[in-house]
Amino acid sequence: MTATSQPLRRTTQLHPRVSQALLGGGLASLALLYWFPLRRWFRRWGTTPDERTRTMPGDDVITHPTHTAMQAVTVEAPPDDIWPWLVQMGDQRGGLYSYDWLDRLFGFLGHPSANRVLPEFQHLAVGDTISLGPRQELIVTAIDPARALVLSSNQHGMEWVWQFGLYPLDATRTRLVTRGTERIANTVGARVFMLMVEPAAFIMTRQMLLGVKRRAETLRRSRTSH
Repeated sequence: MTATSQPLRRTTQLHPRVSQALLGGGLASLALLYWFPLRRWFRRWGTTPDERTRTMPGDDVITHPTHTAMQAVTVEAPPDDIWPWLVQMGDQRGGLYSYDWLDRLFGFLGHPSANRVLPEFQHLAVGDTISLGPRQELIVTAIDPARALVLSSNQHGMEWVWQFGLYPLDATRTRLVTRGTERIANTVGARVFMLMVEPAAFIMTRQMLLGVKRRAETLRRSRTSH
């Protein structure tokens, strides 16, 4: 019998240092993609240059912030149809109008967000508190009905100011603008934590703005149809 010879297959193996270099380069590329275009996008989603430079009530609460992000939407409704949803938000109140299943999973809400205006939660004053679950409480720092709402918190090693502004474009359209400003400890751990939180905060805040938009536009249609 004649043995049939099989061609030898050569396998190319990268040197460990080359593999490490390629892996490091890939991670660096992903980090750059996140740090520059993607992070820049979700820190200013929906806003205009004028809105990003506009002075808003609450800007002076934190003197040296370490982080600021803004988002905005155009609502096909006047401020009076948007304001009721902002003033009633919070746990055991109107909710947060975002992804309720996530807000409930992480303990920020105990029940789904409301789809109707709740008369019992339409009155806020400076110094009032709004809870986001049992571990987070926001203080009403400034309020200008149908114009601006400023909430703040100084807990868990972080100062946080959450600002909402309503800016009419005309009689039937309003810009709903939010600005979140934080000051965290100057440590590597705190900064890494903030980088991890940023994408989640953007996703939830964006959905919240869209949730308020839908509710305000529905309220507007119901009022004009009668």
